[in-house]
Amino acid sequence: MGKGGRHAYAALSLLAAGALVLTGCSEGGSKGSDNNKEDEQNAERQQSGISFGDAKASTGPAAEIAGAKSGGTVTVLQRDSFAHLDPGQIYVSDEMALSQLIHRGLTSYKATSDDGEKHEVVGDLATDSGQTTDGGKTWTYKLKDGIKWADGSAITAADVRHTFERLFAPFVSNGPTYIQQWLANTPGTEYRKLLPDGPYKGKHLPDSTLSTPDDKTIVFHFEQAKPDLPYALAMAGYSMVSEKKDTKEKYDKAPMAAGPYKIQDFKSGKSMTLVKNTNWDPDTDAVRHQYVNQFNFEFNKQFEDSTKAILDDSGANATAISFSNQVDAGNLSKVLADATMKSRTVSGYQPYVGQMNINLSQPEMQDKAVREAIAYALPVTPFVRAFGGTDAMEVAGGLISPTVSGYDPTFDPFGKKKKPAGDPAKAKELLEKAGKTGLKLTFGYINTPEGQQYSTAMAAGLEKAGFDVQRQEIPAETYYDQVSKVKNNYDIYHTAWGADWPSASTVIPPLYDGRQIQDGASNYAHLNDKKVNADIDRVAAITDPVKAAEEWNKINEYIVKDVVSNIPTAYYKQTQIAGSKIGGLVYDDVIGGVDPRRLFVK
Repeated sequence: MGKGGRHAYAALSLLAAGALVLTGCSEGGSKGSDNNKEDEQNAERQQSGISFGDAKASTGPAAEIAGAKSGGTVTVLQRDSFAHLDPGQIYVSDEMALSQLIHRGLTSYKATSDDGEKHEVVGDLATDSGQTTDGGKTWTYKLKDGIKWADGSAITAADVRHTFERLFAPFVSNGPTYIQQWLANTPGTEYRKLLPDGPYKGKHLPDSTLSTPDDKTIVFHFEQAKPDLPYALAMAGYSMVSEKKDTKEKYDKAPMAAGPYKIQDFKSGKSMTLVKNTNWDPDTDAVRHQYVNQFNFEFNKQFEDSTKAILDDSGANATAISFSNQVDAGNLSKVLADATMKSRTVSGYQPYVGQMNINLSQPEMQDKAVREAIAYALPVTPFVRAFGGTDAMEVAGGLISPTVSGYDPTFDPFGKKKKPAGDPAKAKELLEKAGKTGLKLTFGYINTPEGQQYSTAMAAGLEKAGFDVQRQEIPAETYYDQVSKVKNNYDIYHTAWGADWPSASTVIPPLYDGRQIQDGASNYAHLNDKKVNADIDRVAAITDPVKAAEEWNKINEYIVKDVVSNIPTAYYKQTQIAGSKIGGLVYDDVIGGVDPRRLFVK
């Protein structure tokens, strides 16, 4: 899942079993912080297993939140507008947070503790988390009674079939692709050949792949065992789409809701209003609440804007929050040190790893010496500083987060933890040897205050090594849409990715499999390395999760050290605040931020 912009935080699922024990977070980039021990424990906790819930655990209503009451309006201050509302196109954190309120899938993550730290996967629209009798090759789901769309029509197995068949259509290109690939039994984009036009020309997936024997039953058939299916189905990108109300591309701006809220009004880039969905039945929903009468979203609120407004705590600001914005760098240390803010503050370690992508579609970037020079020269300090320093970031050595099995805190081939300001002398030597001094680098950066700050300083560091850096701004709302284009005009650009569940199987294949390359896909560097592709297939077949974690990490190390297509920058943390009249405030590990499903107005 992506973070910040388009791939902000995608659906955070967490690993089921066999997770490695975290050996300890690296000190790199975190010296001076008083939170190292807490960070280590936070990261270790997120590697632990999440079990599959039975029918009882999947039965609504959700457990009441202490002190909760109905009514009131919550103001949601967001930096970015929502580029996608169609579930099949959702794969970033801000859209995924919204999805918790308006969409529902076959499964979902249910918090089993009031602190957002413990979870289980339960049936959402389905009666349980799924049934398999053959080790994961065949999965059967039964729909609950009484589940309806916002227009009052019943949600049926036909809607579920349609939801998955439409994911094969060409216009759906921004969401997850795990289940499509599993159904087609093929990596990369070849899955589309199974149903090239989706269901829109009258063709359907064969019953031997996806069957719906009656209105309430859905059966997935895979050639290879897929024991992680309940986790994948809990992703926002696999939420249901109404067959009768599907408007194809137009659905992305006006989807049919199944959750406790529906969209009353959406003005892209300006505002959105959510109101109660009167056809949502709490008795069918084990994970969501409907305490708040209305959510009013205001967009274009930078981190500093939302922080100042919520700290003001008067009028509407007393019932304000942000689902995605963090406390800005200028106020972060003050907020964390203020004891009176403790009840209004939540913090957590996120699964996101920042990385500078080197666009391998650009001819000049084919030269490995150039890529190594970029890796050595790139300063990471400006990136960490822009978001609030070590309370918000930890310098990264590799592409696997401390929250994911297989993480190795000692891996740091370009010395970023020891020299976060970069090594321009080493980079200059490489450039001169390659005869590329003065090479032009087009640096695409997200047009936010933080993006402007870190890109300016990063560009200066690259220029010290002998590069001619040209910065080009990209609007925040469409940032990931732009950099995910195969033919974009940028040489380097920063993205962040979080595991969809704490296994590197949800990091390495979606980001670095060359067969994934297509507009909208997550292989932002356009890496197509034969060894990487072959190793992905080899490791994907390993059933021992501990051994698989070790092997995924070897691919990570090869990409960073030998291919040099993606330069790790930082591991993410998050601190968010709310107005004093916001109740139910919890940082949820799975969501990677505030849990909007619990909120109420005091």
